[in-house]
Amino acid sequence: MASSPAAFDEEQKKGANKKILFRFCSECSNLLFPREDKADNKLLFACRTCSFTEEAPSSCVMRHEIASSVGDTAGITQDVAQDPTLPRISRPCPSCGDTEAVYFQSQQRTSTTGMRLYYVCCTCGHVWQ
Repeated sequence: MASSPAAFDEEQKKGANKKILFRFCSECSNLLFPREDKADNKLLFACRTCSFTEEAPSSCVMRHEIASSVGDTAGITQDVAQDPTLPRISRPCPSCGDTEAVYFQSQQRTSTTGMRLYYVCCTCGHVWQ
């Protein structure tokens, strides 16, 4: 996660990747922490070990993104096929051709999913509808 100032500038120019990276002191290589310069009303990165400071390229210090879209089959692993509490059905797997599968209803509660059933192959773990 370490970045040099040159790498940080390149990433800022690209604009595609909006990660906030750790900054390190160019004099002693310690972590730089955000600090406010109240006199000039600027955000700075300052070293707590030496007196090095640099102006922050952006006013964003931390970003917390929450994923709002979860897939219909989120959390399904190949181990689901070994669950003895799930009902089993004889349905051919499109991946390996085996006929034993477990099935369950979608856990996502939206108007578009309805009563969608998902099947998991007991042999290869392939998930299909």
